[in-house]
Amino acid sequence: MDTLGPSTENRSAAAYAALREAIMENALKPGTKLPEGDLGVHFGVSRTLIRAAIARLAAEGLVDVGKTKSATVATPSREEAFEAFEVRRALEREVVRLVALRWDEPLHAALLAQIDQEREASEAGRHKLSVRLAAEFHILLAEMTGNSLLRRYVFEVLGRTTLILAVYGVAHPQDDSLAEHVALVEALAAGDVGAAERLVDAHIASVEGRALQPLPAEEPAGLGEILGRFSGRSVGA
Repeated sequence: MDTLGPSTENRSAAAYAALREAIMENALKPGTKLPEGDLGVHFGVSRTLIRAAIARLAAEGLVDVGKTKSATVATPSREEAFEAFEVRRALEREVVRLVALRWDEPLHAALLAQIDQEREASEAGRHKLSVRLAAEFHILLAEMTGNSLLRRYVFEVLGRTTLILAVYGVAHPQDDSLAEHVALVEALAAGDVGAAERLVDAHIASVEGRALQPLPAEEPAGLGEILGRFSGRSVGA
């Protein structure tokens, strides 16, 4: 039995982080079963710690937990997709407004550095990294509001909309998102809050528009093979 303590929390957090990133990168597909026993063996932890990680993912809407069957990666309905994007739009509009009030050169420099990373990943053809960095751009903006609760909500709704894209989305050039991020930062730097709000609305509408068509079916890989690519990574929550 695991006792409570920092090492226990760290092991549960590591399992959560690996599972979350595998879901976010669409390596663990919607509907994939997540058996506690198999996960416990893979991560070398007890079922108790796996349940804690799965409960955390379920609270974020990324995993469905049944009473009599294994947890599975969530498969959001189209109605849930519309609701998630509606919430994301409202949250990010408020993020932009608050960031504009706190705007200074260090914030500007940090966003430009993030955009540079996105550009490098896009130019190198590293699509999955580019997608992750694009999401981190929005999390960084939320952090800049100074409101930890708002940052948490943005983090969670981004997870949901990323999962929705895995179910319904279509591939698109990451250059589109990059250009939209550049335009948003330019509006903030110019002090044009109205333009920044319109740009973030348009950006999210563009993402939502891609979240409506199913992707071609792919042959799923084994659970152990997938998680082996994510277990050594560290993902912030």
